[in-house]
Amino acid sequence: MPSQITILTLFPDVFLPIFNTSILKKAQEKNVVQFNVVNIRDFATDNYKTVDDRPYGGGIGMIMRVDILHKALSAQKKGYTILLSPTGKRYTQEDAKRFKTHKHLIVICGHYEGIDARIESYVDEIVSIGDFVLTGGEIPAMAIADSIVRLLPGVLKEGVTSSESFENDLLEYPQYTRPEVFKNKRVPEILLSGDHKKIELWRKSNRRKMNYS
Repeated sequence: MPSQITILTLFPDVFLPIFNTSILKKAQEKNVVQFNVVNIRDFATDNYKTVDDRPYGGGIGMIMRVDILHKALSAQKKGYTILLSPTGKRYTQEDAKRFKTHKHLIVICGHYEGIDARIESYVDEIVSIGDFVLTGGEIPAMAIADSIVRLLPGVLKEGVTSSESFENDLLEYPQYTRPEVFKNKRVPEILLSGDHKKIELWRKSNRRKMNYS
């Protein structure tokens, strides 16, 4: 059985171009992963498919209702559930490695001014992709799905991800291709030498430490 990633969202159509492109598409074709995009509005209880309401205590904007979101979540197969929220833990490559071990991952995309906080009782983890504001959780969900899928066995060639950025707290070394000279800037001579041992040493010495500040 392939790994499954379920996305709960108000805008399922935005995922189709991303999930049907490049590595994510190939991973599905290889039966490594299966995406299930669920429209939260399908669980609304009125004819208008209403999923939000005014916040108690007043304030600007609308809040996603906990009862409808809980209904949507309960309808899914059991899995490890992530809520995307600015209040969550900062997402890292280590989280991607951890999440890839779950056979079924459920990702909840927020929208509007936020989600009724009571939904937090029904999720396993709250995650943020950074200290900035987005319209909703759809873009973070795409980023998280991509970061996980490329780590699944059989998606990329073996060993490809071991030397990438964020492995061992290092960023990837600088890379170059043709032309050899561009506006008086040359490719480092060592990379043209054909001496693979020296090239490997150069690459290791030119990997940069991550900046956590």
